[in-house]
Amino acid sequence: MKKKNQKSRSNKYWLLGTSLVCVLLMIFSVFAEKVEGPFRGVADITVIPMQKGISQIGTWIGDVSENFETLKQLKKENKKLQKQVDQLTTENSNLQEEKYELDRLQDLYKLDQTYAEYPKVGARVIGKDSGNWFSTFTIDKGSNDGIKVDQNVLAGSGLVGIVTQTGPTWATVRAIIDDSSNVSGMALSTSDKCIVRGDLSLIGEGKIRFEQMENNDHDVEVGEQIVTSHISDKYLQGLLIGYVSEIGMDSNNLTKSGSITPVVDFRHLHEVLVITQLKNTDEAQKDIQSQAQSETEMILETETGKQTESSKQAGGEQ
Repeated sequence: MKKKNQKSRSNKYWLLGTSLVCVLLMIFSVFAEKVEGPFRGVADITVIPMQKGISQIGTWIGDVSENFETLKQLKKENKKLQKQVDQLTTENSNLQEEKYELDRLQDLYKLDQTYAEYPKVGARVIGKDSGNWFSTFTIDKGSNDGIKVDQNVLAGSGLVGIVTQTGPTWATVRAIIDDSSNVSGMALSTSDKCIVRGDLSLIGEGKIRFEQMENNDHDVEVGEQIVTSHISDKYLQGLLIGYVSEIGMDSNNLTKSGSITPVVDFRHLHEVLVITQLKNTDEAQKDIQSQAQSETEMILETETGKQTESSKQAGGEQ
């Protein structure tokens, strides 16, 4: 404690002495300007150089102080500009999101116009099962909005799936890519019917599969549109499912099978349209019975033709 006091006292004396020397030098320099002779020469050698040095030090200190103020101002401006950049970045993100939403709503409007003959309710997707794909998901409209089980659901450019469960303000939809999904489809240009089956192991390649298409003289080729058929008991006729991407003959030589590229992006679903009109089950049942009867008659005609041909051959041999 004693040493510290002594050091502090010593510093005070040193500062006082330095200040006194500076004052004396200032007086000496003023006095030296008014005299001539040896005394002026001593002043020129000692005082004037010291004055210049002190002046330079003062100038340097002033420059440092000015630079410090400039730096503070630059930091302030930089902080202000960074705040503006952050604000503009946020606004740009919001505008991009609004643009994407507008594009999706425009696509939904076009889809609504494509199937203008059906009444629809728009809904947002609010939940989904685990996994990358919207194989089963929940929408924000329910029985209070006229949503019922077995109503067809659209998005993108065509069929998404079907309503499987409803609540007052929500509904569950099973997509056509789900493993439990089976849709009666047909080739648009030839009306050849097939079964479109969901397959989550295949959708990773952007495809779903179809099977049991009759092997006949009709040319169903890659690029053919597959739509829902008239014999489906739950799906309305003519809803676009996708385009044939692969087709080949089955081992039984009676049917064809292959894959379809769906017209819906099942990885990204935001909004959907629910067709509130249900398929007329009675009409669908009649179509199924009529189709079955036609196929039976075709088989009978084929068998009758074979029998007649056999009889002719037998008669010829006799």
